[in-house]
Amino acid sequence: MLTPVEESGNNAAAIAKRVHAALFGLGSPALARVLADVAREAANERLVYLRDDVEDAIRVFATPIVALPDQLSYCRTVSLALHRALKRLPDLYFADPDARRILQLPEAEEAWLRAYWTPRARELNTVFGRHDAVCDFASPRWKESLRFLEPNMSGIGGLHIVPAADRVIARSVLPALHAADPGLTLETAQDIRGLLMQELLDHLGDGGRAGRTICLVEPKYEGAGPDEQRELARYVHEHFGMTICHADPAELELDGDEVRFEGRVIDLVYRDYAVLDLLEAEEEGTDLRPMRALFAQNRVVSSIAAELDQKSCWEVFTDPDLVPRHFDSDDRRFFQRHIPWTRVLAERRTTLPDGARAELLPYVRRERERLVLKPNRSYGGQGVLVGAHATESRWDQAIGEALADTDRWVVQSALTLPVTELPVALADGSVALEPFFIVLGFAASTYGIATLARASQEHVVNVAQRGGVAVLVVGHPPGRVVL
Repeated sequence: MLTPVEESGNNAAAIAKRVHAALFGLGSPALARVLADVAREAANERLVYLRDDVEDAIRVFATPIVALPDQLSYCRTVSLALHRALKRLPDLYFADPDARRILQLPEAEEAWLRAYWTPRARELNTVFGRHDAVCDFASPRWKESLRFLEPNMSGIGGLHIVPAADRVIARSVLPALHAADPGLTLETAQDIRGLLMQELLDHLGDGGRAGRTICLVEPKYEGAGPDEQRELARYVHEHFGMTICHADPAELELDGDEVRFEGRVIDLVYRDYAVLDLLEAEEEGTDLRPMRALFAQNRVVSSIAAELDQKSCWEVFTDPDLVPRHFDSDDRRFFQRHIPWTRVLAERRTTLPDGARAELLPYVRRERERLVLKPNRSYGGQGVLVGAHATESRWDQAIGEALADTDRWVVQSALTLPVTELPVALADGSVALEPFFIVLGFAASTYGIATLARASQEHVVNVAQRGGVAVLVVGHPPGRVVL
């Protein structure tokens, strides 16, 4: 007898196999046309990544990743549990010296956290996050394979990329799959933009703010990263009938207790700006009084709690001495199942993955092939070094550089990345299957879950590192009624 979990994994694998068979059953010429159509539609959807103001096309893969409704429901449950734990970290930071040592902020950033982590912020603590993970839905052990790589609690990527890629696949691939195999029942997942907007509307309502003018704040003129906020503003205005502004912090003005952009009163800010970046902007002459007023009035999403968005959060959740002080048995079981062992790199004693207490650095040097080295607060896959794919000399060099860096680094247990074969168009017009690693990002809320799936042939899987997007679709086994 299979367990329900094993049955789900086997059903997901069976649907994925049918998807693969249907796609390649089209024949090489027809499949090549589908791939060309996907690329053309992706360009029409403005799926681009800005690199020094130059638009670089984001690759969208034609083969969707299949997950069943019950699998996504479980991922949502554990993502929300993780998210609740992350939102509590400011209280741990101020109450527990051991947590503060792990999550330590520079003095100027800590001053912002101390100033704006108020009872009001604690009560209405809105953080919209996307937490990166691996999960092999097509395995009977898919539940055990779900492991979270790192948190992302502010200004998350994918707000335009995910729904745009969904539309590309819905138009260019799903009809072809259904024509080839009418028994396939596939649908795109929830729209991340709808989840975000409902969170923002709830924050406005719960905060007693009558207006509905929202400002998307980001480094507007930086010319780097995915071009998403402008597209998001257009979508929200068209579909929600709301006034949406798109501003750089330098463009905001303080008018008494109100903040304005181009004369318009701003009711709520969704920020793609860390406090550290705000402080750097202030050094360059930006007036931060508007942003300070918004934080003080708890009119910023994600809240000030998102300033503890660090990979070292995972040490808080995997330290056997620290966890029992602050988390109940359900949280502890969740951490044990789904959070990989992670430690801030330093000359120190700590608990190792096997439970023994020992010096950290000798362990890190000795167990290179089981570990990954990461900058604690960077993003986009920058600086990540997978020990199994580094020489011993390069690993030792990286450890030395990390220890000498004024910014901290973490070391983490290496995870097995799921691999799937995806069709790739060759120069001669033919199509070949090539293996790609898959990394997911879950954005969960009380209203549902959205997923960003990224694919790369490199072990560091990220769009910023020129990885592509693989769309996740919800599959339904034959005979299931879809309501």
